[in-house]
Amino acid sequence: MKHNPTHIGQVESVSGNSVTIKMASNYPSNMPIVDGTVYRIGQIGSFLKIPLGYANLYGLITQAGVLAMPESLLNAYKENPAIVDGHRWLRMILVGEQIGSSFERGVLQSPTSGDQVHLVTNDDLRIVYGGYNAQSSIVIGNQSASEGLAAQLDMDKLISRHCAILGATGSGKSNAVSVVVKAIAEKPFPSARILMIDPHGEYASSLAGKCRVFRVGANAAGGEDELCVPFWALPFKELLAIFPGRLSDQNEDYIRAKVLDLKRESAIAIGGLRPEAITADSPIPFSINKLWFDLDNFERITFKADRTTPEALISAGDAESLVSNQYPIAGLGSSAPFLNNKAKGILGFLDGMRSRLLDQSYNFLFRPIGYSPALNGAVPNDLPRLFSTWFGHGFPVSVLDLSAIPSEIMQTISGCILKIIYDALYWGQNTLVGGKQQPLFIVLDEAHAYLKAGEDSISSRTVQAIAKEGRKYGVGMLLVTQRPSELDETVLSQCGSIIALRMTNTRDKGHVSSAMQDELREMADVLSSLRTGEAIVSGEAVRIPSRVKFFQAGNAVKSSDPIASKLWANARPDVAVYQTSVRNWRNQSFN
Repeated sequence: MKHNPTHIGQVESVSGNSVTIKMASNYPSNMPIVDGTVYRIGQIGSFLKIPLGYANLYGLITQAGVLAMPESLLNAYKENPAIVDGHRWLRMILVGEQIGSSFERGVLQSPTSGDQVHLVTNDDLRIVYGGYNAQSSIVIGNQSASEGLAAQLDMDKLISRHCAILGATGSGKSNAVSVVVKAIAEKPFPSARILMIDPHGEYASSLAGKCRVFRVGANAAGGEDELCVPFWALPFKELLAIFPGRLSDQNEDYIRAKVLDLKRESAIAIGGLRPEAITADSPIPFSINKLWFDLDNFERITFKADRTTPEALISAGDAESLVSNQYPIAGLGSSAPFLNNKAKGILGFLDGMRSRLLDQSYNFLFRPIGYSPALNGAVPNDLPRLFSTWFGHGFPVSVLDLSAIPSEIMQTISGCILKIIYDALYWGQNTLVGGKQQPLFIVLDEAHAYLKAGEDSISSRTVQAIAKEGRKYGVGMLLVTQRPSELDETVLSQCGSIIALRMTNTRDKGHVSSAMQDELREMADVLSSLRTGEAIVSGEAVRIPSRVKFFQAGNAVKSSDPIASKLWANARPDVAVYQTSVRNWRNQSFN
């Protein structure tokens, strides 16, 4: 003991890869000094090693104290505490093996009772945490066990095997996302593609110089682009879901047929498309104004006495401005003019549809600049231009800021964006811009807001598809949430790497624990005591599970919340401003 201060005890029992350690009763301190460095023995998540000939086995401490004793001894201890005889106990799980200067995860051999157990020094930790390829790894912070050692992630596995960053509000989650994304963006990769779905507009400042921001009401002078999500690229059911009101199945099929006719007309002008492959879900431009006008006209038309000849118009409507045709009002009883007996009775739905089309907060969808179809379906720009705008701007990161999108369609729009992009990559997988040739990394912030467990929404279906199949097509995913218990368990289980920050909610900790490998589940109990910006990182992106302290992002992540203490210091607005507010409400306009 005098000659080897790293020796702290011996193996008492082994069960699978769980090892019970009996510390030496005469060990001088819980904080020994080795080569001028102070070490703490028994810290949950810290390392110990067991030398076995030419190899060293490494393990993570998961339990300390009397409860770490073997079960048979624990039962005896309850009857007679004196049998402990001054010994202290630790339990650890084996996680890796060092042979020479090479460290690998997993072990080929197991220790036996009586084998010596040693502290892990900084020199040992450099071997454990080292060995990453410089080109394919990123540095995100420091190891909590030794702040002089960098915390690294395998970028390739982080992206291709999916990842989740989980943590309660105030745990440093947004900072962790910024650090990870910026570390990837700073790598010298000219074709890097990272797409961030940012519901609150938080990341533009922290990723300045590495990203292009797309938002509704963009600041062009600040280098932002207007966010456009063409309605005609949405699947038919998701498009209808944006409008208020419900339709019967028969009326829904009726409108579907009308949309299909309009898309087939546009397809002829585009050329090169197979007519039999076109459906109402195909991403082909068509005029939704014309669709509304034709449907509305059919409902309003009245007929003369012969019931086949339409009445003359009282006033002609206009499809562009969504003004209805006006016909003579139908007479009572058997007197002309007569109603259209083939009408579908959907005028109420069409009125709600018109209201939504005129709502300026939906301009990004129904009147997207450069992608809004004419009445004949022709568009100035098509989807190839949209994708090149999103991904061909010269920056590695594209931030789609959804903060100005109405909350009631946030889930639908985010899901549709993901589906549009994923379908394009799926069908273009054999091209140079497909995911196989140019992988895409999708970051989904506040994932619980549009990825709820048990919900059959387009966002849930699309994210599940990416989680299960994206790896084959070069699409990786990073889920970010403060409520993992609300996420679909299938999606969370597909994440190969878990970055878990501080978490206090019991249900959330349970979901994090279930997503970790079996041996590490006890470490989930540490989550509630982590410092801000500190995380337990496990999975395929790290060589060994680690407790990590993240760097602080250079530009702090901006909060989207109004600052009451500053804004309330302003003079009280004139009461007349409420007139403008109500007028805008009635006009469905911000101007």
